[in-house]
Amino acid sequence: MYKNNDDVLNIVYKINESLTYDIDNKGVVTILEKQNHKVQNFFRKLKFKIPEYKKIAFDEYASFVFLQIDGIKTVKEIGEALELKFGDKAHPVYERLLLFLNHIEVNSRYITKIEN
Repeated sequence: MYKNNDDVLNIVYKINESLTYDIDNKGVVTILEKQNHKVQNFFRKLKFKIPEYKKIAFDEYASFVFLQIDGIKTVKEIGEALELKFGDKAHPVYERLLLFLNHIEVNSRYITKIEN
């Protein structure tokens, strides 16, 4: 558990190696989640048109943050870059950033923490 704010700001994340995603020419990230549940596969065999991937497109803020995650930058460095790029539109920076990072780590499993 983290004892203070500095501990939280020094967390480093990396993108999961098994994650598939695309980046368009505007820098928008689209996550491609494989849909290979046995029910989906069964209906595909019956010639139903079920997409092989579910596409989840991030907005410009989420895309920017996601592309900053490199296994080296800390949460604080990502927050500073976010504030530099988007200015006041990104405020409150760390509250929003930590909420997003927690979501894509815990709920979506797109990223993992690197233990120091």
